[in-house]
Amino acid sequence: MKIHSNNPEAFQGIYDRTFHIIVKVAYHITLDADVAEDICQEAFIRFYHRTVPFPSEDQARYWLIRVAKNLSFNYYKRKKRERSALERYSFEPRPHQHNGEELLMRSETEQLVHHAVEQLPDSLRSVIVLKEYGNLSYREIGKVLHITENNVKVRVHRARNMLGTLLKEEEAHVL
Repeated sequence: MKIHSNNPEAFQGIYDRTFHIIVKVAYHITLDADVAEDICQEAFIRFYHRTVPFPSEDQARYWLIRVAKNLSFNYYKRKKRERSALERYSFEPRPHQHNGEELLMRSETEQLVHHAVEQLPDSLRSVIVLKEYGNLSYREIGKVLHITENNVKVRVHRARNMLGTLLKEEEAHVL
């Protein structure tokens, strides 16, 4: 059954089943909830204005996830270029909460992981973000990125290994 994105019922169905995935993926790439929502809105606007029907609902979902991922990476790259070399790895402070030591440890860990993910090549960063933050299966990631399921597995494995190495290097610099 073909999916016409400008059909209100089809649009609502795709929106309901895909929005939460797109927000997660966009947020974990941009690290900004407002920007993630804007990216989702832009992806759904592009979806609505698409004139070519999708062969299936899954194809429509994968197309939307791919568009949101690309918009997120474009936003991220643009912001990275705008920052100066000294400010490139600075992070906004988190609001003060109780149990400061635990929050500080968690914040530092998140920063180290995010910094390590930033250093991954785009091909590896894409699969790890979709797998770990988008909670997509290998098959779904393959369809989103137009690569084989086995290629996804290889890239996830390589990304995790590279992250492990980068995080060990970060720990050495921190200590």
